[in-house]
Amino acid sequence: MAQLKEGMKAPDFEGVDQNGKTIKLSDFKGKKLVLYFYPKDNTPGCTAEACNLRDNYDEILKKGFAVVGVSMDSEKSHKGFADKYSLPFPLIADTSKKILNDYGVWKEKSLYGRTFLGTVRTTFIIDGKGIIEKIISKVETKSHSEQIFKIYK
Repeated sequence: MAQLKEGMKAPDFEGVDQNGKTIKLSDFKGKKLVLYFYPKDNTPGCTAEACNLRDNYDEILKKGFAVVGVSMDSEKSHKGFADKYSLPFPLIADTSKKILNDYGVWKEKSLYGRTFLGTVRTTFIIDGKGIIEKIISKVETKSHSEQIFKIYK
């Protein structure tokens, strides 16, 4: 798959969230979607990012955005994570890594000199017609909402 860029059509996706509900890109026709990919439930950075989006969720909705998180964790893991932190948005369980691969965020990473495959934290903002408006590759986990608001002043 070619590297996704702003202005390209967003890859269609379909997945199941923490409540067993099927979520598709087409569900967000006419709305801006904040589709954020994160490595793992209940880790410090991922928790900070999710809680920041939760804390600013009303403002995000007021600005016309919907929010969906995606990681390769299971529905059960997502359910525990969402319940523990009262997350008001869907978290898709992409255990097959299909969505991660389609969006090009499943990549080689390195930590302490060891290389491995993992999810690269990335946010795609997709317009109501399914076009990628913005790609945020340097996500500020503790202030991600503010990062989005700055783009859409």
